Amino acid sequence: MHAHPTAPRPRFSLTWRVLALSSLLLLLLAGLFTWLGHANLTRQFEESLSESNEREAREIRLTLQRSEESLLQLAALAAASPDLGPALAASDQAQLVGSLSPQWPTLQLEAGVDEIMVFDARGRRLAEWGEGQVDQERPVQEWVRQVMETEYPLTALRCANDCRQYAAVPVLVEGDSVGMVILSRSLADVTRQAQQVSGSEVALLITGSLETDVLPDRHLPNWSGHLVALTHTEEYLPLLRQASQEAMLSDILEAPLRLEHGGRDYELSAVRMETDENRRSTGFFLLATDITQQIRNIQRNTRNLLLVGLGGWLAAELLLLAILLRPMARLRRLAGVLPALAHGGFEETRSAIPAPRSRLQDEIDVLEGTTLALSDQLEALQQEVTARGAQLAERVDELARERDFVGSLLDTARVFIVTQDSQDRITLVNDYALSIMAMQEERLLGRPFDDVFNSSTGSGQESFQEERSLMTSDGRQRTIAWYHAPLAARGDDRAARISVGLDITDRKLAEARLTWLAERDPLTELYNRRYFQEALGNVMQRGRSGAVLLLDLDHFKDVNELSGHHTGDRLLRMVADSLFQEFGHCGILARLGGDEFALLLEGADARRAISIAKQITPLLDGTGLDTGGQLHRATASLGIALFPVHGTNPADLMANADLAMYKAKESSAQRWHLLSTHDRSKDELQERVYWVERIRQALDEDGFELMVQPIMRLSDGDVRHYEVLLRMRGHKGALISPAHFVSVAERSGQIVQIDRWVLQHSLQALSRIQAQGLSLSVNLSGQTLHDEGLQQFLMEELAASGADPRHLILEITETAAVTDFSSARGVLHALRDLGCRTALDDFGVGFSSFHYLGELPVDFIKIDGTFISSLITNPESQVIVKAIADIATGFGKLAIAEFVDQEALIPLLTSYGITYGQGYHLGKPSPLQDIF
Repeated sequence: MHAHPTAPRPRFSLTWRVLALSSLLLLLLAGLFTWLGHANLTRQFEESLSESNEREAREIRLTLQRSEESLLQLAALAAASPDLGPALAASDQAQLVGSLSPQWPTLQLEAGVDEIMVFDARGRRLAEWGEGQVDQERPVQEWVRQVMETEYPLTALRCANDCRQYAAVPVLVEGDSVGMVILSRSLADVTRQAQQVSGSEVALLITGSLETDVLPDRHLPNWSGHLVALTHTEEYLPLLRQASQEAMLSDILEAPLRLEHGGRDYELSAVRMETDENRRSTGFFLLATDITQQIRNIQRNTRNLLLVGLGGWLAAELLLLAILLRPMARLRRLAGVLPALAHGGFEETRSAIPAPRSRLQDEIDVLEGTTLALSDQLEALQQEVTARGAQLAERVDELARERDFVGSLLDTARVFIVTQDSQDRITLVNDYALSIMAMQEERLLGRPFDDVFNSSTGSGQESFQEERSLMTSDGRQRTIAWYHAPLAARGDDRAARISVGLDITDRKLAEARLTWLAERDPLTELYNRRYFQEALGNVMQRGRSGAVLLLDLDHFKDVNELSGHHTGDRLLRMVADSLFQEFGHCGILARLGGDEFALLLEGADARRAISIAKQITPLLDGTGLDTGGQLHRATASLGIALFPVHGTNPADLMANADLAMYKAKESSAQRWHLLSTHDRSKDELQERVYWVERIRQALDEDGFELMVQPIMRLSDGDVRHYEVLLRMRGHKGALISPAHFVSVAERSGQIVQIDRWVLQHSLQALSRIQAQGLSLSVNLSGQTLHDEGLQQFLMEELAASGADPRHLILEITETAAVTDFSSARGVLHALRDLGCRTALDDFGVGFSSFHYLGELPVDFIKIDGTFISSLITNPESQVIVKAIADIATGFGKLAIAEFVDQEALIPLLTSYGITYGQGYHLGKPSPLQDIF
């Protein structure tokens, strides 16, 4: 099929695009500058007009003031007439008329006086000349009263039928007022003066009610007023009538009115006149200014600005067109040959573009040169593409073979392999995944990945590694560890990422088992000491109260000695089962080690703890084990400690619970004990807390000191072996025996930290003396046998110190080994695997312990010192020591006699075959740094 050629789209030349855009920009700038010029001229005109209006208003007020002052001067001259005063004093009316009649024509014609009134001292009008205003009697009488009282001249402005200025002056005779003279004058003259000063048309408007209908042709009904005087009546009166129809008088008072009349523009402003208080009419000066010429000037200037802008635009466009014509012609030629270049017209392109000439190059020259170079490169590239076509065909065949190989690899790989698209839909599943899931591939393709494999640790969109669960068709749930990786983007977008899954179901089960073993005691399946202490710490950290019951089986050592440790283990499991069935729901039940159990009761008080303790005692009394005629019953002693009453941290609380348990063992009345403030336990508690703090401080500040006591070979007195003994540095340098603090450390759990401190410092000393063939023997407590990190700690310290493990002897007591035989045997095997030697300390206390000697991996047996100290005088001790020495020899172990305190013991011990001796006679303990 051949594609139909698309119709060519209309083109808009780059030249005209540039011209159009530049024209638009220049026209906008010309319009903006014209508008700014017009706005500036208008603003200046408005400011000038406003100043002119204010100036005219000031001139009118100044003209009124001058007219008032001149009228007052005329009234004063009339009052000063020589015959007026005596005529008023004599009340001679004929003389009074004669005194002012000669002046009246002059005042009327030259000064514009409209009226003269003469009053005597009692306010009677004695004479008058001219025509008065309507209803002027009342204000005139008020002026007469005021001037006669104050003997001070008075001026007033009153508008009725017209507006007049009044001046009242007292007539004085020998300093006394005998009457007064009032002159009035119309404001028509003031109107003419205002017109001359301002150059504007001026009118005098009176608003309000008038007594008579005067000047009907000058009545303005919209303003309720009459024009009593105006300049150029024929032109000005029609203008005022038009203004009264367009605006209110109050609006003109606030802002001048601009209107057009007779083809010209005017601005009308108003000035209010101050009149007397009793006025019924108000006077206004109306000023009309012809602003036609100013407005036409503004319009002319604006038009000039516009013409200049358009001229500049036209000139710029012509210049730009002249600049662009030739370059644009070259660009059009170049644009015409580029399509041919795209279709392989390399020779056509080179012939259309002229060869570059030697001149200053511009961008078009660079573009033409680049086009020629591109033509050469494309032609070479086309030839290369043709040459590589065959190579590509060969590569396609290779890729097909590789695809077949990858397909077979995906199907044979023992892992889940799934590809997904961008929407997390499955696009490919390998055969192994299909076989495990027992599903057809068609049922999986297109389904969301999350629907098939349930997410357990987060969405695959957010994590490249995750675990998901899978429910197979046979009902088994498997755990698959998925590793996601993005695939390279492809045009069809079929596979966005690949996911590889490993079946870790067995590993998860093993991890769960290890987690269970880390928290549980393998013998009884109860919680172990570590989990119990962590749970107790969490409860106390939350600020909760409660109780701890510490349970220790009585005479459990006899069960192991009489019937073997297998019987003891069975009895421990029976005790654990009984306690869990009855009290497992009450709190956390744990086996702390050996024959010790503990119950954590969160939120319990003393009454609740005692109630459970009373239930445990008969429960264990009924728990027994019959081993072929030997009946063993699980009696126990219980110690009760409350928190936070008896301790604010797990170490103190367990120490106090241990103290309470020993109090219960000592009691003959009952087998449980609760610490209280009324017995000796409180003092012991305080002493224990004191030693716990002293031990903690010594551990933090290296407050311990190591002593060593030689262990001598009895045959020749050679010393190659020293036992490490521990002391605590007290005040003033005194050394404190471990008898004061070891028991407290064992009960508080600090003994493990002490053992690690002794091991660390002993190994540091051993690294310095091992070259001399010397060995050090270090005692380990029973609790250290349950320290899961002991082997790792010892490995790290041996590596850090450089000490040879063959020169390190680790001792455990016979009691600790017999009490928890399986743990002791495991720890001793682990220590010997590291290369260390081992010893069994305080051996011989129980004869039945001979049974374990063959099963414990120890190199030395240290005979308990109580037998050695009485060896010379006690035949029974001789029999026991001889028997221990023979058994040690039989099992291939070396015997060490403790408490050798006299020379007479050495030949006897040698005769028994005992190799080594230790005691004050052979060597007393000395500070380690003094010996080495």
